Amino acid sequence: MPRRLAESPWLFFSLAGLLLAVAVATQIEVRPPARPVGGASDLLGLRDRRDLNLVFVLVDTLRADRLGSYGYARETSPNFDALAREGVLFENVLTQSSWTKTSMASLWTATNPINHGLLHYDHVMPAEALLPAEILRDAGFRTAGLWRNGWVAPNFGFDQGFDSYVNPKAGAERARIQRANPSTRPLQGTDEDLVDSAREFLDAWGHRRFFLYLHFMDVHQYVYDAESTRFGTSYSDVYDQSILWTDKLLAVLFEALIDRELLDETLVVIAADHGEAFLEHGREGHARNLYQEVARVPFLIVPPFSIEGGVRVPELVSNIDIWPTLLDLLGLPALPNADGRSLVPLIAKAGGFEAGGPGEAEGLARRPVFSQLDRGWGQVEEAKRPLVAVQQGESKLIRHVDRPPRSEFFDLASDPGEQKNLYAARPPALEPLEALADRYARERKSPFGVEPPQRELSELQRNQLKALGYLGGQE
Repeated sequence: MPRRLAESPWLFFSLAGLLLAVAVATQIEVRPPARPVGGASDLLGLRDRRDLNLVFVLVDTLRADRLGSYGYARETSPNFDALAREGVLFENVLTQSSWTKTSMASLWTATNPINHGLLHYDHVMPAEALLPAEILRDAGFRTAGLWRNGWVAPNFGFDQGFDSYVNPKAGAERARIQRANPSTRPLQGTDEDLVDSAREFLDAWGHRRFFLYLHFMDVHQYVYDAESTRFGTSYSDVYDQSILWTDKLLAVLFEALIDRELLDETLVVIAADHGEAFLEHGREGHARNLYQEVARVPFLIVPPFSIEGGVRVPELVSNIDIWPTLLDLLGLPALPNADGRSLVPLIAKAGGFEAGGPGEAEGLARRPVFSQLDRGWGQVEEAKRPLVAVQQGESKLIRHVDRPPRSEFFDLASDPGEQKNLYAARPPALEPLEALADRYARERKSPFGVEPPQRELSELQRNQLKALGYLGGQE
């Protein structure tokens, strides 16, 4: 996937005809927006507010360790980092899968993949599932989703609860450039179109309470502009340049909130569905394994006020905890049958205030975190080949459920890059993780009461997904 994209001529095409939003983005200085000042404990007061909006930004294919806030040396994310210094940053977050549909199903339902069951390319979110957008809509929010990844399209059921759910297309100026340059690969929009559509939504609905979901895709597609070309020409360099480009678009989004005087009334969340590999374990891309480079993702909460110095939560958490946390902060009903938990007690612990019952933060910190991948997810006819990862503390097991001897065990404290497989040595921490993984694989409990429906894709839909590198068993 990265190789095909990086060799595409349109990646290096000068996007001279960009709209005003991107022209602004390339000039934006790193400037934390002016906001009221508050403390971490003021987060508990958000549940009493009736004017609070929610903007949920999902950056597809963004690995945590390529951001400055997570220790990266390159300046790929100056705006994200500035926001993190005044918000709540979770330092150790794992996603529930390394391909989008399974990961997003876990994120939206707060359940592990073994339970929700959306593991294959033709699986659909059941209508019986209750998704956060439905809870927010019922609470009086105007709900809108802007997406650019086909795996979260309406035909897969991810539009439940949204008043509008739109895939923005390329702007007229960019379409004109493409017509003038027929040798370039057609570009079906970029995240610039997503941000432009978000600005239009804010103009139309910013006067009332809203929930806006933005699913960014340019990092996945290795898109960047001329101003972001500063790190080199390798696939890894191009990926970093795309992160910088996306970071500038985040600045444009925050400027839009500032210009409309909405920032003090809006909770903003930035997360990712999975990461990306660059030969750390002999492969590029994602959706092939569950190593840290594809499993570790960022999670940032930007409150409607500035927390001086920010709050950093060091404990191991996961994407299934995101919506339980947000609904808790907003004072809204919890998702039913959730595997994830609200992280407010951990935020309180890191922020120096009390929340939750006695020992609740410690219990959250001790939980095992699970990830799962069916390696035959993209094949029309393919036997199930489940891969389950379980991490508890600094110990991690990657379990080949169908072929246990191929399993891997890593001590992340001494080997954070997972280069030394200790499975054959049978260290003491291995057996408890094996028991957890095996129990996870056999004790499925559907949170919806039904199995995920299956939907055969049309030839057009299949070709659209293949054009992005999907299907055929890999992304």
